[in-house]
Amino acid sequence: MLTRPILAASAVLLVTACASGPTMSTSYDQSALPGTVQVPSGHKVAMETVGIGEIAYECRAKAATAGEFEWVFVGPDARLMDRSGRQVGKYYGPPATWENMDGSKVTATQVAVAPAMAGSIPYQLVKADPAMGNGMMNGTTYIQRVATRGGVAPAAACGSANTGAKQMVQYQADYIFYRAM
Repeated sequence: MLTRPILAASAVLLVTACASGPTMSTSYDQSALPGTVQVPSGHKVAMETVGIGEIAYECRAKAATAGEFEWVFVGPDARLMDRSGRQVGKYYGPPATWENMDGSKVTATQVAVAPAMAGSIPYQLVKADPAMGNGMMNGTTYIQRVATRGGVAPAAACGSANTGAKQMVQYQADYIFYRAM
């Protein structure tokens, strides 16, 4: 009977489809990254995402230098996409928060940064706080920001005449989420 092979093939396809998605179990190749932003051994990739969005900057007086001004990082607003281009979450702040579509979210503390390509925000390694909610973010130990494009402070003038002005800058970066093995 032809029905059994078709049912068996359908079951295999269903299991394969359920097993695919944003969860990863391989090690992200960190060999090309500066050592300061490499995740310590004993952790494995749990999810890989691409953040696409913008970073807000505000023109402010420099804290320690009277009469000087600078663009100050205010916070990100990005969609987190899986490798197939499907939105799986969002990234926003402050505080820096990565939130999955399942409602789980995590904040983190910066451990290190390292220079990236000119005109791009630096690579970053953050240590995750315990996740909130139940879902994909549970168990996250580290998040790495790599493959950055854009996002640096505006080139526009910042001075007393435009103190408090905000500018949005487009950026893209990969966010690699890790869990302890």
